[in-house]
Amino acid sequence: MYTLKKSLGQHFLKDENICKKIVDAIQQYPHQKLLEVGPGGGALTKYLLQIPAIELKAVELDTEKVDYLLATYTDLKGKLINQNFLDMEKPFSEKFSVTGNFPYNISSQILFKVLEWKEDVENVVGMFQKEVAQRVAAKEGSKTYGVTSVLVQAFFKVEYLFEVSESSFTPPPKVKSAVIRLLPLEKMVAMKDEGSFFRLVKASFNQRRKMLRNAVKHLFDPEILKDEIFNKRAEQLSVKDFGELSFKMK
Repeated sequence: MYTLKKSLGQHFLKDENICKKIVDAIQQYPHQKLLEVGPGGGALTKYLLQIPAIELKAVELDTEKVDYLLATYTDLKGKLINQNFLDMEKPFSEKFSVTGNFPYNISSQILFKVLEWKEDVENVVGMFQKEVAQRVAAKEGSKTYGVTSVLVQAFFKVEYLFEVSESSFTPPPKVKSAVIRLLPLEKMVAMKDEGSFFRLVKASFNQRRKMLRNAVKHLFDPEILKDEIFNKRAEQLSVKDFGELSFKMK
């Protein structure tokens, strides 16, 4: 068999019903190419391999798991990439979808990697720590609304699909989990440019308890900072507000 590595944040799915629900969610939108991140013991993989007319690739950092997967699922030969997902090149030259029971210790970084590939990613169905999933889906005015919420929602529609209990995993994590879906927006949020938008959002939430004026004063001319919107705090601005504000930056 294989060993579980705490250092890699490994909590493997064992609930067959949850695996099937994730695969069903993946298949609700048509796609031909699919990347699984962190297949681990193959709980999801065995179902993904059964999806008709799908070109599947999987990326797994743990060499022991790679050996186990190749020995257990012979159909994975030539489809398994032994690498850190955060370091890998884009797996397909055409559009593709992404799925996985994502390692919780790098879940935010996984989302930012997806943002790097956003022009080619057509569907993401992923398992996250519940707190992270709620943050990604949060709307303005919520205490969980922050940098990740705004940056993801500027490019993707976020659907909070369902929650998963600790008992669905081996070993059980100390936190609850949730599955979300990301679908590209038909029309992304208007912004000056991505670099400016990212800088604005990160600066705004870096001092989220302060009025926006104090948090982002280095990004705007004094005359612009007189606008009433700067009396608000970052969590009160919608994704669209941030986009519109980016056009007024220095």
